[in-house]
This record gives sequence, C-alpha cells and structure tokens, in this order.
Amino acid sequence: MSLNTTAESAVKKDIVYNNNLTREKLILRYKEVRIFSIKLCETLNTEDFVIQSMPDASPVKWHLAHTTWFWEAFVLKEVYKNYKSINPQFNYLFNSYYIQVGERFSRPHRGLLSRPTVKEVMEYREYVDENMQRFLETADDKEIAAVAVTIDIGLNHEQQHQELILTDVKHMLSINPLYPVFKKRNEYETNDPGALNWININEGIYEIGYKGKKFFYDNEKPVHKTYVPNFTLASRLTTNKEYIEFIEDGGYSKPEFWLSNGIAAVETEKWKAPLYWEKRDGKWYNFTLSGFREVILSEPVTHISFYEAEAFSQWSGCRLPTESEWEIASQNLLVEGNFVDSGKLHPVPLNPENAGKLGQMFGDVWEWTRSDYAPYPGYKIPPGAIGEYNGKFMSGQIVLRGGSCATSKSHIRNTYRNFFPHNARWQFSGIRLAKNN
Repeated sequence: MSLNTTAESAVKKDIVYNNNLTREKLILRYKEVRIFSIKLCETLNTEDFVIQSMPDASPVKWHLAHTTWFWEAFVLKEVYKNYKSINPQFNYLFNSYYIQVGERFSRPHRGLLSRPTVKEVMEYREYVDENMQRFLETADDKEIAAVAVTIDIGLNHEQQHQELILTDVKHMLSINPLYPVFKKRNEYETNDPGALNWININEGIYEIGYKGKKFFYDNEKPVHKTYVPNFTLASRLTTNKEYIEFIEDGGYSKPEFWLSNGIAAVETEKWKAPLYWEKRDGKWYNFTLSGFREVILSEPVTHISFYEAEAFSQWSGCRLPTESEWEIASQNLLVEGNFVDSGKLHPVPLNPENAGKLGQMFGDVWEWTRSDYAPYPGYKIPPGAIGEYNGKFMSGQIVLRGGSCATSKSHIRNTYRNFFPHNARWQFSGIRLAKNN
C-alpha cells in the first residue's frame, strides 16, 4: 500500500476540523482505517476475492473497490474540479445504492465480474489513497473543513464494510466442503458463564439518541424523550447451550412460538438450527472463521434471524427488548467487549467474574431488538446523496444493537442503530432476553 505511515512534518497540526481531529490526526485516522481493510484480507488467495456466495453478500474485491469509490465520489470529485478517475466506469461498477450519483451495476451479479482484476482494484485503491493523502496534506484549512464531515462518514462507512468483508467471507467459505480456515484460532477460556440473572430497570421518562460531540449517524438523532415501564434485562447473552435446549424441545416445529412469516421461513428454508450448524453423531458442530468445529456450549449463540430470536424468547417465556430499553440499560456502561480488534473473530463466553452484572452489551453479537427500524420523532433525511445512507431503509427492517466480534471498537456506541431484514442470518446476530416486571 502506498500510504505513508507518518504524516509529513510540514503538515499543520493546530487546526481542529471535526470531532477533535487535527489535520495530523485526520491523516493518521484515514491511513489506519484504509490499511485495516487490507490487513483483514491477508490470509485470502486471489480466488477468494471474487466469489459472491449469495445476493445479500458481495465479493471482497467489490468491498475494497466500493469503499475506494466512496472517497472518489464524495471527496475527491468535490475538491478537485479536474479530478480524473483511474477508470470512469468504476462509478457504475462500484456505486452501491446511491441513485443520485448515477446508474449502478446489478447487486446480485457482482460475483460475475472477473474484471477489473484484484490487482487492478488494488491499484485503484493506491491511486485514490495517493490523491486523498495529497489533499489532506496540502489543502488549506477551509477546503478540509468543507469536507470534514464527509471524511468522517467515509471512515465509518469503510469500517462497516470491513465487518461485511468478514461476514461475507465466512458465508463464502462455509459453502466449500473443504471448510477452509480464514484465520487460525487462538484458544481461549470456555468456562461456564454462570446462571442467567435479571437486571431491573426502573420505569421513567428517559432521553435517548446521540448527545455527544463525536461522529454519529443521522438516524441516531434527534435526542428525544420516551417513557419506559419497569422491565428486567438478561445479564448476559443467550448461550449455545440454552439455544440447543430450544432446538431439542422441538422449537423449530412448534408454530405457537413463531410469527407467521417466521414459521413460513422455517418451512421454506428448512431451518432446523442457526446458520452454519450441523449435527453429526449426536453432536452439534458449526462453521467458524477458524474452520469447522464442535459447538462450544458456553459461547453466545449467533447467526440467527429475528424470527428465531423472537421464537426463542417466546419459548423462554420472555421477550426481546425494545431498542429504547436496550439503550437506556447501556447508557452508563463503558464500550468494552469482544470486538474485531481482539482478533478472535467469534463470540466468546462471558467471563465468570462478570456473572450477575449487565455484561456483553457490546461486541460478540449484534442483539436483535423488538423494534422496527423507523425514524425518531422529528427526524429529517439529510439533503443530497449522503441522505440515501440511512433514511431510505426505514421500512421492513429490525433494529440491532451493540456491535459484534466483527465490529471495530472505535465504530460502536450505545446509540448506534444497526438494521437488517427479519430473515437475515449471515451477520453475527444473537439474543438478549427481556421481561416485563
């Protein structure tokens, strides 16, 4: 990669542009994020970069090119009137869903593109990085300030695609009967996390939504008041052991626990267990990024849909929390947990030392809530193409909270609203139960 590892000595360091970032810190932050995308791909072979295993996933090559196109489309073309792309057709190939930017190549067919090659995509990244680095180092303060917010969005956008690289690669490797290993697993403690405890949250009128001064997405605003009755929240995530009890009790064949669309999905898709699970000789195994392994009972269950999470909660005599309840419960917690930064790339059991406390709220698995993804009161979609980032998806999706083992720690906060369709299973998604008092 052509990015220098340190900022040039001539770079001005005193002006704060956005989110307390000086020019030097902005440059370093850009480099860190861009380099990490490549670092995630270190164990891949060329052939691994080009496969699209299902319409919801994308080839690694496409993710690397799309995140590069974002910088070109929303920063470089804005700041340089005579900017020339390395290939003007990339605007068509690597635009995802920004209608206002132009036509787009069919998403389900991204895996059919053998060209541009992986080598050409890497050259494209280097070309854009060189131009971005030149801009960040030589532009005047007003020019940088004018696009500082867009740069912040670009950095967080790339972190989202880093997570998608991992989940899409996992799905792609899982269909290979050789069960390839993406990254060798470092063993860790698999102690029993202890009994499930219940944390009481008092009723009241609470404020939710982002209040800080750092980066946030537009869907986390406006801050608003909401009334929440008394409720209790599970002290930890639901484990594989607990989910197996649901399976072995015939949970997938008992329609009384399922939403209508959920049981229809079970019947149509032949679901019998979480994605990547398989039973052999009376034991459950699952495919992980470290290969095919026996299911560890103490780990949080993952790769389940909203329908499965909802059915399990009904079977348990509980329910899923609303996103307001989740945010209220987590307001005073530090953002700590098992993130992609740990290198584990898989959910891990709760440390027994933390048993009884409200744990695993961040990292490990995205937690399904019972809330539809909808605008907060007073929300307005931002103008321009950037306004297509969140607002236009506020229909037919469910909110998830907390981040996962594939999320960067610097990317998450307790107001972060992720969203996926009800039947999505290839993300690291799991369960935290709630109950009415």
